[in-house]
Amino acid sequence: MALRAVAAIYVGRQRCSPQLRLGFRHLPLEPLQRHVAPPPHVRAGFLNYPIRAIQEATAEAVNPKKEERSSQDWKIKMLYDGDCPLCMREVDMLRERNKAYGTIKFVDISTADYSPEENQGIDFKTAMGRIHAILSDGTVMTDVEAFRKLYEYVGLGWVYAITKYKPVATLADSVYGIWAKYRLQVTGRPPLEEILEARKRNNSVCADSSVCKTGSSTDR
Repeated sequence: MALRAVAAIYVGRQRCSPQLRLGFRHLPLEPLQRHVAPPPHVRAGFLNYPIRAIQEATAEAVNPKKEERSSQDWKIKMLYDGDCPLCMREVDMLRERNKAYGTIKFVDISTADYSPEENQGIDFKTAMGRIHAILSDGTVMTDVEAFRKLYEYVGLGWVYAITKYKPVATLADSVYGIWAKYRLQVTGRPPLEEILEARKRNNSVCADSSVCKTGSSTDR
């Protein structure tokens, strides 16, 4: 009986072709391995990670860490011309930076309610001539010195740091003076005399009716 079993096995091996035996020997194992599911705790980890990341990003967008600070405790005022498109690029940049500092109080001299009495007696014509900044103690600064102080109060003091040296400051003031002199022409606006006349007429209209340039001179 044992001999018959051995003979049967031998005959079976002989009947099976080499190609068939080779095929069984080299059956691919990758499909089986590819469909093996990872352990439950691994699956949970992979699924939960992106969900947590999305939730954290959403929470950060809804509740930003940097809150806009009030400018009530301002350290410096910036008198700016709200009708000057090139000037407003810099004003907008400083205003954005000021959200984290709250040190600058922005005053738009182009509005009808601009008050020289609240700004160290600086009238509209004088303010239009060049940049003015006023410290909380009443100190008035102009030209590049004003820019340097404004930038320092929003953490950008390094931009104008080199102008602390007198030769550089003198040169920088000269360059700024040229810009201040021709900025109305460069930005396509009428001469200062015409702007002053139009402002005078507008103030007269405002005194007789409610037709005025809306908006407050001071950013709250």
